[in-house]
Amino acid sequence: MPNPKYAPEEPICAVATALAPAALGIVRCSGKNCISLLGSVFSRPKALEEAAGNTLVYGWIRDGENLVDEVMVSIFRAPKSFTGEDMVEISCHGGPSVVLAIHRLLLRSGFRQAERGEFTFRAFINGKADLTKAEAVKEIIDSRTIEGRSRAAGRLSGALYEEIDDIKKLITDTLASIEVEIEYPEDEETIADSFDSKDLKKAVERLSQLSSSWKGEKLYQDGARVVLCGRTNAGKSSLFNAILKEERAIVSDIEGTTRDWIESWVDFDGIPVRLFDTAGLRETDDVIEAHGVELTHSLSEDADIILYLADSRYNINTEDLIFLRLCKNPVVFVWNKCDLAETEKSLSVQFKAEIPTIKAELHISANKGEGFSELYKSVRNILTAGASTERTQAGLGSERQKAAVEEALESVRHAITVAEEDYALDAVVQDLEDALNSLGEVTGEVTADDVLGSIFSRFCVGK
Repeated sequence: MPNPKYAPEEPICAVATALAPAALGIVRCSGKNCISLLGSVFSRPKALEEAAGNTLVYGWIRDGENLVDEVMVSIFRAPKSFTGEDMVEISCHGGPSVVLAIHRLLLRSGFRQAERGEFTFRAFINGKADLTKAEAVKEIIDSRTIEGRSRAAGRLSGALYEEIDDIKKLITDTLASIEVEIEYPEDEETIADSFDSKDLKKAVERLSQLSSSWKGEKLYQDGARVVLCGRTNAGKSSLFNAILKEERAIVSDIEGTTRDWIESWVDFDGIPVRLFDTAGLRETDDVIEAHGVELTHSLSEDADIILYLADSRYNINTEDLIFLRLCKNPVVFVWNKCDLAETEKSLSVQFKAEIPTIKAELHISANKGEGFSELYKSVRNILTAGASTERTQAGLGSERQKAAVEEALESVRHAITVAEEDYALDAVVQDLEDALNSLGEVTGEVTADDVLGSIFSRFCVGK
């Protein structure tokens, strides 16, 4: 077992909604006899016992003679439930005290507190979900953008599992033809002539596509660090507020207003971005402001992209040049306050050649919201450069999956090489079996218990 506390079929319960004032709260239960156990604290136990699967039963949760709450109970009968076991979900009023009162009552009535991810783990061991779908559940919970959630939903629907299954079929069909040749050998001039490697080459192509998909998928999961930099009063805080659509940063014409950095997660055209507003760059005798400038330099070193703002009314000066020369990460040079400038400024060809980290130049007005679509597009193009982000195929959802696919790819490539170099067919068979085992790790058919424990322990309680 991945967790010694996991005990399949043992009745478990957990609060499945946030403990915060809300219209509804849900307490989830699963396991053997969970319906009859709930009946011991329910006002209509017979109705529960006789209820068909996928139905609702109205009643009251009771603690002895005391009424706890008026509820609706959803009944799910095995195997047609999320976990594959009998399940009930109690929909009660959403006050934390009510939800916790019901949860504590269930624990006193024979249920055990569910461990992290135990409901999804039971779905996995009962064949209701493979490991790619189980991991996709957590991806959806953790997703920060609609695009990220949509990609995870594709894996939850089985797109990745089906792709892996198709690749496995290419390998197993080839493996079967080789094993026939081993059992019934004929006079072949070379080992390479004894089977058709066409399917293996298709498998290599599809495994390569899967492997390359991780870079793009990881971007939608983990997001990117984008740091706003520039001289004082370039409009960094105004842009920060405009992107967030709320007044988070103090905006003032007084230089040095921003002395520390603040951050927030935002959606940049589907990509989750951790956006930082920083202190303006300038020489100052103010110790606190000077420390803020140091932090700006430090944050820029760890940025995936630097949005460098300059006031369109003024020319580039020495402070701009010194900072940009030190930048090692991609820079989008942003001329802000273009609505106030008499003419549109542009960086010279020589300037861009001197600072190759500048990947794009554009003009915006943070106050009027002009040029934002081009800003988002530029950031997206830089972040996705060299990554497969088109959703025309299944994509990987974790580092674990990426490592297993890479191992399978290496095994299939080696099998082709072994065959072409006229080694024994048994060596080819071993490589292909290794590839199948690696792909089995992706879906969970072949997975060590400690790996399962690591995966499901990252889930929240109640999921």
